[in-house]
Amino acid sequence: MKRCGWVPVENDLYRDYHDQEWGKPLHDDQALFELLCLESYQSGLSWLTVLKKRTAFRQVFHSYQIDRVADFSEEEMAAALENPAIIRHRLKLEATVNNAKAIQRLQAEVGSFSDYIWSFVDHKPLVNQVSTYLDRPSQTELSQKIAKDLKKRGFKFLGPTTIYSFLQAAGLINDHEDSCAFK
Repeated sequence: MKRCGWVPVENDLYRDYHDQEWGKPLHDDQALFELLCLESYQSGLSWLTVLKKRTAFRQVFHSYQIDRVADFSEEEMAAALENPAIIRHRLKLEATVNNAKAIQRLQAEVGSFSDYIWSFVDHKPLVNQVSTYLDRPSQTELSQKIAKDLKKRGFKFLGPTTIYSFLQAAGLINDHEDSCAFK
């Protein structure tokens, strides 16, 4: 079965992520929040590192239940910073809590994070023609616009490159290669 060229097929974690999750449209706030956080953790690291630590991150951050993460205590943060099973980058972990609070504000304002984020693509995935993953941009005007708006709303650690990766992962942008069986 043909997959996108960035997928090392011998790696089950990568392959399963590509086949079962990447690019599939998500509309659940909690699932979107988790992906947003995972993409922010990747900054400066490999995606495989993040995938390997995903289960531990879910345990630390209460399965990314937005209200639970927003109420994350100082004691929980101290424990997280000592936990070798996750990426112990203080700014990234603090951004997770901050961004949960920012999502709560968005939910109060517009109803859901899903409605907010999907409004940028008129609630329909953008399907790009991609002959090879090497042709995909790292950011676009859309990801720049969203990153700027999120920053204005108090979100942290989410630049236009991270946002573009998030849009791909959450299915708002379909960047599967044209020959990929999962397009």
